[in-house]
Amino acid sequence: MARQTKTRPVRRAIERLSPYASSCVVAVPLAIVEPLKLVAVVIAGSGHWITGTVTIGCAYALSLLLVERLFLIVKPKLLTLRWFATLWKWFVATRGTVLGWLGFDRMRRRMERQPAALKSQAAHR
Repeated sequence: MARQTKTRPVRRAIERLSPYASSCVVAVPLAIVEPLKLVAVVIAGSGHWITGTVTIGCAYALSLLLVERLFLIVKPKLLTLRWFATLWKWFVATRGTVLGWLGFDRMRRRMERQPAALKSQAAHR
C-alpha cells in the first residue's frame, strides 16, 4: 500500500499529459531499452555471454516493468489520436489473426472451458 501512495502522484501527472506528451513518456524509455537488447546480443556474441545474459535480462525486465506500465497508463490518451487508434486497431486484429493461425485461440477456449469441466467432475465425486 505504501508503494502505491508513492507512485500515485507520478501516475496522476502522467495521466494529465497531452496525447503527444504521453507518447514521449513511452518513447523515451523505449528508445533506451530496445537498443539495449541489441547491445546485449553483441556483448554475448563477443564472448562475454554472462554479461550479455545479465544485460538482456535487465533490458527485458525494464521493458516489462517500466515501459509496459507506462504504456498502460498513457494508452487511453494515445487512443484519442486518430492515427494511433487506427494503428492499434490494426495491430490487435493482426495479432488475433496470427494467434488464430498458431492455434492459440483454440488453446484459450480450451482453458476457459477447463474450470467448468473440473467443477462438473468434482460434483460427480
